[in-house]
Amino acid sequence: MMSIRTFGGNALVLVFPLIILAGCSTTPTPEKYKPKTFTIEIYQMKFQPALLTVHKGDTVEWVNKDIVSHDVTQVPNNLWSSSNLLPGKSWKMAVEETDDYYCSIHVVMVGKLIVE
Repeated sequence: MMSIRTFGGNALVLVFPLIILAGCSTTPTPEKYKPKTFTIEIYQMKFQPALLTVHKGDTVEWVNKDIVSHDVTQVPNNLWSSSNLLPGKSWKMAVEETDDYYCSIHVVMVGKLIVE
């Protein structure tokens, strides 16, 4: 016959709640990342900044502050592209991955998005 030892009348009653509480966390969980919006100005035939680090899901807006039209086109595969942006116009997109881009109208204009 098996016997169970107790350490006093209420020992098991006190141990059981402690086991349950040990599994509960009192450390606050980190807040979820809230997507942000970043602006890249197109000015003097350059993307400014030309290199931008963002998180997946952030939005990037390109604003043409130059005196001529530009566009924003992913390279090397043209996976995404804006339409021609007249002076004063803008275009934005949610960023999913690291990409290089350029202006297909003025191919010397290049930029890079880095997704962390």
